[in-house]
Amino acid sequence: MEKGKMTENILEMREITKTFPGVNALVDVTLKVKRGEIHAICGENGAGKSTLMKVLSGVYPHGTYTGDIVYENEVMNFKNIRDSEHLGIVIIHQELALSPHLSIAENIFLNNEIKHRGLIDWNRTGQEAQKLLAKVGLAEDPNTPVNKIGVGKQQLVEIAKAISKNVKLLILDEPTAALNDADSEHLLDLLRQFKSQGMTCIIISHKLNEIAEIADKVTILRDGKVIETLDTAGGKIDQERIIKGMVGREMNNRYPHRDAKIGEEVLRVENWTVYHPDDIQRVVVDNANLHVNAGEIVGLAGIMGAGRTELARSIFGHSWGAKISGTVHIRGQKANVKTVRHAIDAGIAYSTEDRKRFGLNLIDDIKRNISIASLDHFVKFGLVNDNEEYRVASTYRDSMNIKAPSPNSIVGKLSGGNQQKVVLSQWINVNPDVLILDEPTRGIDVGAKYEIYTIIQELAAQGKAVLVISSELPELIGICDRIYAIAEGVITGELERKDFSPEKLMEYMTKQKEKSNV
Repeated sequence: MEKGKMTENILEMREITKTFPGVNALVDVTLKVKRGEIHAICGENGAGKSTLMKVLSGVYPHGTYTGDIVYENEVMNFKNIRDSEHLGIVIIHQELALSPHLSIAENIFLNNEIKHRGLIDWNRTGQEAQKLLAKVGLAEDPNTPVNKIGVGKQQLVEIAKAISKNVKLLILDEPTAALNDADSEHLLDLLRQFKSQGMTCIIISHKLNEIAEIADKVTILRDGKVIETLDTAGGKIDQERIIKGMVGREMNNRYPHRDAKIGEEVLRVENWTVYHPDDIQRVVVDNANLHVNAGEIVGLAGIMGAGRTELARSIFGHSWGAKISGTVHIRGQKANVKTVRHAIDAGIAYSTEDRKRFGLNLIDDIKRNISIASLDHFVKFGLVNDNEEYRVASTYRDSMNIKAPSPNSIVGKLSGGNQQKVVLSQWINVNPDVLILDEPTRGIDVGAKYEIYTIIQELAAQGKAVLVISSELPELIGICDRIYAIAEGVITGELERKDFSPEKLMEYMTKQKEKSNV
């Protein structure tokens, strides 16, 4: 490739603004990417990184945002992802889009089949798949089902699939989040190889050591806006400099005042280890130890893929994971948490991060959603007492300020903030000793967030042990008494309130995993 072409911009995104109801996801974002470079995009969870790439790739089509996408000197109006792929822009999401029961070859050419006279040519499909696998350094039989290979190899299958589409601009969203060190290094070497061949890559990653090592430029987003673009040439940009850009946010009074009255230990988790259910060789939670006292709000901070939710769900009745080991103690007594019912009976409640998928029945009403986790309390002579359900739901509607005409209102028609209050009511009604809240304010507006924070404080004031998982560092700093940080499944640090700082937390959250004892 000629030197002049290597330095020109293959992509310019000009003043991109993308809004969702009540949320400005992107605000006048401008991004320039040179042909043949590796350009990293960094920012906290919720900064707008993935949204920006979905705009670029057509997942969010032209007309749903404002601003211009200029690709190879032409303004683009992508209607869908196929439009962008046709021109060589391919995005690989963090959640891999592979069909687990199809073969590697079938996945590579899915929706892009090699045909002869209207029928799939399986011989050529296998031959071409073999060539693509060789390019990404994957020595696997193309006929192997994808669910028989590990996550690292699945990532390479996704890249082989991208190459099959004659990719010019490859976008990778957290490509190494679920990979071990060896697989991560192999993938980074592959990106360097692509760069030497003239391919352009955009990489979204929280692994700042990898970014500092591989990227030519780093663009930092915060609250949907571009803060700065850093040039890593000459090794002048390190992790600390990137962290400063990511978390340099002024802290406002968005959190209720807190006077904590902390009592005796309620929850203790010791030597907790969890393996991935689909890849039982991969440790997802590695020998974790933590405790929460009565009246205490403890945070769990970690980047996406760090193992936060996996830790919480595995404690809550082994509802996620395989080969789970370790012990859970409630008020000094060893607890049986091998099923969700056992966990609830032991005094543990878990409010999921995905309320619409796992937390609520959106087509049912408020009263049934609140009662469902403790339905046995409403049963008399084998029948559910509707009047008691209604009475309890009415009490929570008033005390939690759930904005709905009645307890018979359908949950799916409520706002996100009111849905979250229903989820909290559901688990508060169980009367747990330990309440694990996973992303309790995700997707809700500032006013509703303040109400949720107030509810969390009230729960702690009742003597409950509260563990809060959040992607927002200011939120954890604003509401917690202590914060644990987790990185690659390992608890890497613990901070008391007096020592809280975004920089220190980010340092722990991006700490490299030491050799496991597991």
